[in-house]
Amino acid sequence: MQEDLIAIGELAARTRLSLKALRLYGDRGLLPPARTDPRTGVRRYRPAQVERARRIALLRAAGMPLARIAAVLDAGGAESVRLLAAYWREQESVHAARREAAGYARAVLTGRNPTVYEIAEREVPEQKVLFTRSQVTAADLPGFLASSSELLLAHLRQTGACLSGPIFAVFDGLVSEDSDGPVEVCAPTLNPVEPAGRIGVRIEPAHREAYLTRTERQAGFAAMAAAHDAVGAWLTDRGHTRSAANREVYYPNWATAGPDEHVADIAVPFRPGSGA
Repeated sequence: MQEDLIAIGELAARTRLSLKALRLYGDRGLLPPARTDPRTGVRRYRPAQVERARRIALLRAAGMPLARIAAVLDAGGAESVRLLAAYWREQESVHAARREAAGYARAVLTGRNPTVYEIAEREVPEQKVLFTRSQVTAADLPGFLASSSELLLAHLRQTGACLSGPIFAVFDGLVSEDSDGPVEVCAPTLNPVEPAGRIGVRIEPAHREAYLTRTERQAGFAAMAAAHDAVGAWLTDRGHTRSAANREVYYPNWATAGPDEHVADIAVPFRPGSGA
């Protein structure tokens, strides 16, 4: 028996999705046509795909990226609900981080001295680090940090070496939606280790740095960006001179911590001013 299929126009009418959106979802593998005419390119769909299209629209309305929508819908049942809940927890964390950043920006714009940060100082000894480096924007930063950390850890394991401190990232330029770094991810070690492929080895000089701590709740991109600015302003206010690029230090509980656990530091190496 010939399978009943509906045209893309009918699918659009039933779901209120545009033809452009339906074509995009098809090209991304999220809502592939049941049949495409090889001569005309006309797409036709099974009636059951109306419900999947509806669910895609609902998740897109919640701001979910297409790749994550595919994972949610393909999981099915209770797992779909769990993935949606995990996504929403992340979004609430992002919103909280942006709220903190907006509060800091409001204080700066009104000429007030922001008092939300407690900045301290510490001495950091010379250390040998493995590193990998790339140009990344804000959208690419989380993936780059994760993949680079795994690359460096794998190289340490292969050579029988061990970490001697937390992994950290050095920001040699601003990372934002419009600016792409560059960023260097570093893994300190005391063991003999050689460069390999994209991995280099260098000595990180001893230095004094100003730093502030971040909890998991405060580790969203917007809040971290505000914290970088706050440390820089703290140095300027005290007449100190930045001696190396800003960095973020990531502690081992970064991926598993509760909202109020310490997971990272924002740090800036500096030379004390003459009056310090």
